[in-house]
Amino acid sequence: MEKNRLLRKLPKIDELLNCEIVKIELNNTMRVLVMNSLRESIDFYRDLILRDKIEDFSEKEILEKFKEIVDKKKQSNFKGLINATGVIIHTNLGRSLLCKNALENVINVSSNYSNLEYNLEKGTRGSRYEHVEEIIEDITGAESSLVVNNNAAAVLLVLNTMCSGKEAIVSRGQLVEIGGSFRIPEVMKYSGSNIVEVGTTNRTHIQDYENAVNENTGVFMKVHTSNFRVIGFSEEVPAEDLVRLAARKRIPVVEDIGSGTLIDFSKYGFTHEPTVQESVKCGIDVITFSGDKMLGGPQAGVIVGKKKYIDKMKKNQLLRALRVDKMTLAALEGTLKYYVDEKEAVKNIPTLYMMLSSSQKQEKRARILKEKLENKVPDFEFTVDSDYSMVGGGSMPEEKIPTYVIRARSCKMPPEEVDRKLRKARIPVIVRIANDEIVMDLRTMFDKDFDILVDEFADL
Repeated sequence: MEKNRLLRKLPKIDELLNCEIVKIELNNTMRVLVMNSLRESIDFYRDLILRDKIEDFSEKEILEKFKEIVDKKKQSNFKGLINATGVIIHTNLGRSLLCKNALENVINVSSNYSNLEYNLEKGTRGSRYEHVEEIIEDITGAESSLVVNNNAAAVLLVLNTMCSGKEAIVSRGQLVEIGGSFRIPEVMKYSGSNIVEVGTTNRTHIQDYENAVNENTGVFMKVHTSNFRVIGFSEEVPAEDLVRLAARKRIPVVEDIGSGTLIDFSKYGFTHEPTVQESVKCGIDVITFSGDKMLGGPQAGVIVGKKKYIDKMKKNQLLRALRVDKMTLAALEGTLKYYVDEKEAVKNIPTLYMMLSSSQKQEKRARILKEKLENKVPDFEFTVDSDYSMVGGGSMPEEKIPTYVIRARSCKMPPEEVDRKLRKARIPVIVRIANDEIVMDLRTMFDKDFDILVDEFADL
């Protein structure tokens, strides 16, 4: 009987439409969103009644629920957030951030009609790839280039064009899973090529490749194992040796270099990572790499190499399914323009800047943020401590970058609860937990994040 009484008490939508808070939303929000939110708020309380989870309610409570629902509907599911993890190329958080040039380019071509496939000089149809070909070739030294939507697509297109129905010889130790179930063997299989594994997990010799060659060999495949290292009793064939063998056997060499490094980071104190330019110079026929890892641009798969092979890829019907959109091309062009001058790239591309920014600078920033937190958040203990950042994105897995972090400990709630509340904040904050403390790495935070972070802590 009580349940029936409560059900009858539920207001009708027409009644709620006369409430001031609903009228305000009708003036500022699409009517369909308001109506759906009203229905959901009523349904929410109906469900509580039917499950005997509520003894009474008021119209005010229903309207509060309505406001919560409609506000959520108006928000984008895709949110900007603060990355305080210290992982620079964080795959789950969108990998590399775009530089100023890239953002301006994207806005320009997206908010206007553009010459995406129109040759302004000739007044005829053009190619979307022309917008970035010249600058890619200038930077890498390659004869030709092509861009698709990610590196897996690049590998797929290359092998489908060059090795479909033929054998691709690859070292067993390079048949890796990059992440997110992107497995080199699977991509190779879907390309139509047949994998021929040579060597062992830890050691592969040049004669292993040579012994596997037959009349059906299509390519030698080399994969940079960017997300792990085999140490100890190990050996892989240098690219130069593979190129010499390939020349003798008249077999092209394809290399998936993965992270897309265009700068020799060893000059900055990092372990040497092979650059795209080095692969081109030593004679690799076709090279593929990512745009949103160490290159620091948008998600893209970049293909560079010998013109005769890339011309064939441009005629492959598969390219249509893998092509990039105007925003990706605009962002890639804006990023690459900084690489004309390495100093400008390091200064302006966020990924590079974060990697190369000094630990001393992070310490100064950490102390500034700590003071702001202490002034406004009384229920936490904050300390500044040295720690290590990571490159992330499957790049430089062994590289630890000295940094400074703020450790936070609450006297009122466990770190897991703090972590949960920060994730659900108006502007989410993603942190680490270590030794029962919240850890925030300054390297992946911006100065503009500080006041936001302080406010979110104060609201916990």
